[in-house]
Amino acid sequence: MIRVAVVGATGYAGAEIVRILCNHPGIRLTMLTSRQYAGVAFDNVFPSMTGAVNLICEALDVDELCDNSDVVFTALPHKIPMTLVPELISKGKKVIDLSADFRFKDANIYEAHYQKHTAKDLLNQAVYGLCEIYFDKLKKADLVGAPGCYPTSVLLPLLPVIKGNYIDTGALVADSKSGVSGAGRSLSLTTHFCEVNESFKAYKVAEHRHNPEMEEILSIEAGRPIKLTFVPHLIPMSRGILTTLYANAVEGVTRKDIVNCLNTFYSGRPFIRILGESRLPDTRHVRGTNVCEIGVRLDERTGRLILISAIDNLVKGAAGQAVQNMNIMLGLDETAGLLAAPFPV
Repeated sequence: MIRVAVVGATGYAGAEIVRILCNHPGIRLTMLTSRQYAGVAFDNVFPSMTGAVNLICEALDVDELCDNSDVVFTALPHKIPMTLVPELISKGKKVIDLSADFRFKDANIYEAHYQKHTAKDLLNQAVYGLCEIYFDKLKKADLVGAPGCYPTSVLLPLLPVIKGNYIDTGALVADSKSGVSGAGRSLSLTTHFCEVNESFKAYKVAEHRHNPEMEEILSIEAGRPIKLTFVPHLIPMSRGILTTLYANAVEGVTRKDIVNCLNTFYSGRPFIRILGESRLPDTRHVRGTNVCEIGVRLDERTGRLILISAIDNLVKGAAGQAVQNMNIMLGLDETAGLLAAPFPV
């Protein structure tokens, strides 16, 4: 049985990893760490997990962590993982990091938007954990930088049509709406109930730190520099992301061409759902799942392609994708632990 530890288990993403892994058939949860709740039973922090997880949260001790795990999920704020991951890798552990510390290939881009990077030598070794794009690389990976939630919702619809040369990449726009859990569990005035309820607002327009992450991956996959206008919004719901992408279609391209492109590109991929003309993506239909829904519309009057995606930001946008990363890395069934039915309401 594969031993798995979750570092930072009491944040939203960490707790979601624990929720998924407690029903995973191929692993055993052996250690949960939490700075704030060390010594407290996990099901006391999250009473909904009563009867499902009986572990006590522990303070982080790297030696103990290495002694009791084969795979480590690091669900920690940016900057902290880069101080911890090098030692874990040196001791033969497989690591899936949910921060931004190992998402970038270019350390200069990371440092321009976050802080100084102290483990640059691992950036080339790390695999960007977008499972449907980097499946083959993930099979050989020891270190994965799990993608951000917004990038997952943007890149999955956009990359196939860029690689297929169906759009003009000179005027790409991504308009995204996220539930409040995307801001994390730490207290903040901007995410208090009274600040969010009955409110809908854009934030960090043209300066969100996921923008350079998306542009680096788009540029790598396209083989040329690509820029993206990205506007995130906060909506008063707990979880989910809906992203609407706008691009000018190449002359002569039809909606059927785009749908065929997406269906071919994602053929056999269990967590991608390409929708027909009868409905469009809805966050309610993917809530609690690792699925990304993608809808396609082509405005023939303007020649503008409109791609719409929906994901659960805590599952496909974080914990579920991280578990999917682990499954691929270990040669397990890619869907193991991830086939729970969505909530019908």
